[in-house]
Amino acid sequence: MAPVETLPTTIVENGLLNGRVRLRQPARGYRAGMDAALLAAAVPAEAGQSVIEAGCGAGAVLMQIAARRPGVTLTGVERDPATAALATENAALNGAAVSAVIRHGDVAAGFRALGVAPADWAISNPPFFDDATALRAPAEGKRGAWMADDGLKAWTDFLLKAVKEGGRVVVVHRADRLADLLALLGGKAGSFAVRPIHPFADEPAKRVLVHAIKTGRAPLRLLPPLILHDREGGKHTAQAEAILRGEASLGW
Repeated sequence: MAPVETLPTTIVENGLLNGRVRLRQPARGYRAGMDAALLAAAVPAEAGQSVIEAGCGAGAVLMQIAARRPGVTLTGVERDPATAALATENAALNGAAVSAVIRHGDVAAGFRALGVAPADWAISNPPFFDDATALRAPAEGKRGAWMADDGLKAWTDFLLKAVKEGGRVVVVHRADRLADLLALLGGKAGSFAVRPIHPFADEPAKRVLVHAIKTGRAPLRLLPPLILHDREGGKHTAQAEAILRGEASLGW
């Protein structure tokens, strides 16, 4: 097979959290957006705690957590070496080079392959699809972010190994995969809290935020939903806008 030519990628800098975070990321392909903002807002880690993110990309979630939660130790795992290097660059750009470490690694290889200690929090926005025949092929620049080559189970297994006993797992994913997430995480985690994310108040949820405690036993809680948009002309609801600006969080 002939080698695949890697096309040059244009990198641009964008501001997140109302300019508190500077993020260098590709101008085209997968780019950080609402899902990253929601995941970062849903991690109320305290100073002295540790957070590990599976599939950190260019570091959008980690850098937002660093801005929101000073004193937290961050580890990102990214399988694409160029993207991992970009995440390292973003950590330095945001003054988080000491608190945030990016490791080049593949979720499919398992958490133990990293050789690091489990964290207080293990978080992820896993690729949304694991069946390449179920959708039109994504653009090549988005394939790694959209397609879980080893299935959703590889991601949940990684998260469960990456978190301490009694630690927290937080995942943002498609709403129609909620049953799969609960089943895959439920073998070693519990005390689930689920927050539906609706595009509009009168439309079904398209995303869910799932919080679980490793070895937790409490009953599942279905939390009030987050509505992203209204139909009165505003781009986002007041709550969603406050999250994007870093003025509000999503507690559990």
